[in-house]
Amino acid sequence: MRSVVSFLRDLYSNRRLIWKLAKNDFKTRYAGSYLGITWAFVQPVVTVLVYWFVFSQLRAGAVREVPFVLWLVAGLVPWFFFQDCLNGGANALIEYSYLVKKVVFNISVIPVVKLVSALFVHLFFVGILFLLYILMGYAPGLGAIQVFYYSFAVLVLTLGISYATCAVAVFFRDLTQMITIVLQVGVWMTPIMWKFEDLGLHGPVVFLLKLNPMYYIAEGYRSALIDGAPFWERPLLTCYFWGFTALVFFFGITIFRRLKIHFADVL
Repeated sequence: MRSVVSFLRDLYSNRRLIWKLAKNDFKTRYAGSYLGITWAFVQPVVTVLVYWFVFSQLRAGAVREVPFVLWLVAGLVPWFFFQDCLNGGANALIEYSYLVKKVVFNISVIPVVKLVSALFVHLFFVGILFLLYILMGYAPGLGAIQVFYYSFAVLVLTLGISYATCAVAVFFRDLTQMITIVLQVGVWMTPIMWKFEDLGLHGPVVFLLKLNPMYYIAEGYRSALIDGAPFWERPLLTCYFWGFTALVFFFGITIFRRLKIHFADVL
């Protein structure tokens, strides 16, 4: 516990460096392309349009409380954030290998830099999400501010995972490809484009699928935007999510601290 507190204190003391590197990372990610940072928004928008067209034509089963596109986007926006954070975090040390090799540089800030960089795009889409609800006549209430709570929850979860994956990826580069495959499967295993009622799922299957921490996040976004229901009305899921996230965070930091003395040699 002391090591975790010390780790977090260290990150806080380097907050200005993290902010500066994150802005630079966001700007240089698409440097050299004609559209620049516009590409950061094009791919998610195209994905939403494709899913909307396909599922609005084929879907059947449970009735949504709002038009399907609003229901769909509320689940996809946090997933895009989770996906961007996980991909960026896993490659963080490899991408910034020139900083890892510097003896005086605090490499523990690097995974955070990638996540803060992804946060810029996510906040843009959260703004679009609110605007879309308003334009379609479903203006969110005060409870919608909980979207930022759920965004913070994704950030903490992916930070713990990223510390573990970026450390292991230095020695096992195939891990980044494995993460891509897991994300491709995960988006369909998470109730983002479907509801349990659509597939007639019940009992143990539903229980197992709810153990996916992104279920808590996706449903949380929808609950905040559509119903305005507070997150504490789901006490069991909330306790499970934060308990799981705490374990992942502790595990990730432990792996990172134990392997970091070898990073510079391997890279």
